[in-house]
Amino acid sequence: MSQKMIIAVDFDGTCVEHDYPNIGLDVEGAVATLRMLNQRGHRIILYTMRSGEKQEKAVKWFKDRKIALWAVNENPEQREWTSSPKPFADIYIDDSALGCPIMFIDGVRRPVVNWAKVREMLEYNDVL
Repeated sequence: MSQKMIIAVDFDGTCVEHDYPNIGLDVEGAVATLRMLNQRGHRIILYTMRSGEKQEKAVKWFKDRKIALWAVNENPEQREWTSSPKPFADIYIDDSALGCPIMFIDGVRRPVVNWAKVREMLEYNDVL
């Protein structure tokens, strides 16, 4: 098994379909893959533009699906070596990230993360 990693995960368009400020429908494969990352001991950071009550609802989404978050919009360990607001992570999963596999869903204007392809990439790189 690979080393334990820090994985920053966006929310809208990544874990759920785009419906901001509401919580969209779960993106197929997101919950199962995120749970598997938890089971493998990887630490997940919710990395989102949501703030306040909207961010709290996103955090609740993870809790309701029994996906443990290590942190939200920060990496608690990096304070020792940087004051940058960008959380350090080994992997960033975001529908807007160049190279992140995406898919279009009928009737949805913006693409979402293709978790089946993400899972293949994680397995290939011995993360899962």
